[in-house]
Amino acid sequence: MEAAAAGAPPPGAAAAAAATPGVETTPGVETTPEAAAAPPRRLLALLGAKLCTWHILKTVILGQMLSLFICGTAVTSQYLAEQYQVNTPMFQSFINYSLLLLVYTTMLAFRTGSDSLWQILKQRWWKYIFLGLADVEANYTIVKAYQYTTLTSVQLLDCFGIPVLMALSWFVLRARYRLIHFIAVAVCLLGVGTMVGADILAGRQDSEGSDVVIGDVLVLLGASLYAISNVSEEYIVKNLSRVEFLGMVGLFGTIISGLQLAIVEHREIMRIQWNWKIVLLFTVFALCMFGLYSFMPVVIKVTSATSVNLGILTADLYSLFFGLFLFFYKFSGLYILSFVIIMVGFILYCSTPTRTAEPTALPQPSSTGLDNAALKLEENDSGTPAATVQVTGEETVVVSTD
Repeated sequence: MEAAAAGAPPPGAAAAAAATPGVETTPGVETTPEAAAAPPRRLLALLGAKLCTWHILKTVILGQMLSLFICGTAVTSQYLAEQYQVNTPMFQSFINYSLLLLVYTTMLAFRTGSDSLWQILKQRWWKYIFLGLADVEANYTIVKAYQYTTLTSVQLLDCFGIPVLMALSWFVLRARYRLIHFIAVAVCLLGVGTMVGADILAGRQDSEGSDVVIGDVLVLLGASLYAISNVSEEYIVKNLSRVEFLGMVGLFGTIISGLQLAIVEHREIMRIQWNWKIVLLFTVFALCMFGLYSFMPVVIKVTSATSVNLGILTADLYSLFFGLFLFFYKFSGLYILSFVIIMVGFILYCSTPTRTAEPTALPQPSSTGLDNAALKLEENDSGTPAATVQVTGEETVVVSTD
């Protein structure tokens, strides 16, 4: 009995082995509740260490600041349209591009050397013309689409820009995604679907335009142009400079939007009954848009264009919360649920960084070594005399040079 007792494990050893990673328990020995709860605790601790980081917190805060800027532009535009019948999206964009021109293009004008305004225009002027055109028309087509289709269609189809953006990042920026990134995007789109469902229940989709097909095509076009603009912005900000991007967009955006304004909106501007409230709304819109353009390159440089576009999906929800007081929208608990789902997907996306594929190295010719050896022999022939070693039968070594 004493020998058997000496060979038995001490009390609690089985529980300790079960709670310790890599230790196998003896068959037939029951594990304690504390040991069974250890793996979930370790999993929660691992998730907390991965998700609760300063980088993710900073990314979330920066993304929601951008959403608030977008919310400010949406609320002021809607207030101008509903209260004062002012629909001038191109004029509002023109004001924003003019502010960018005054601030950032002027900064480029005072630079010297290779980063000066003149040198940038000499080297890349035609590229910035296309970028300015894409940015101006993206803003215009999305706003124009509201005249033809429903709010629901705009919110759903506007998400088309995210897969386009990911595809462009894959080919242009060589970004490589993991499975968790695709899952995170799917979660964010589920949140958008929840928000659209809440809009339907609240009756916000009733204002259908005159031609839904035209409006849907405009939304898809605008989302694709936004993707092109955002990918170009990420490339310029990370490889050149933020001031160059904003200065060039301000310069060519002012020119393009000014010409388009004179063609399509000059009559709308003449019909505006100006007063201090309208001026104040235009001012708030311009400041919010200027803040959005100035701040977005900073966020993109820290994260990526795709991450930023996922983060600003909450902008419609902020606009809704303001609309509850300004436009008397109906509230639904689905809005809170959609906000939570979008934020979960956004945090999941930011939890794992994407990697950048290395450029493919060009294959070296197989005869490089022989060519180098022949080159060295030619150098030896021209620079030093050749030596000949002969061994005679009497083991005498004869060395002769040419």
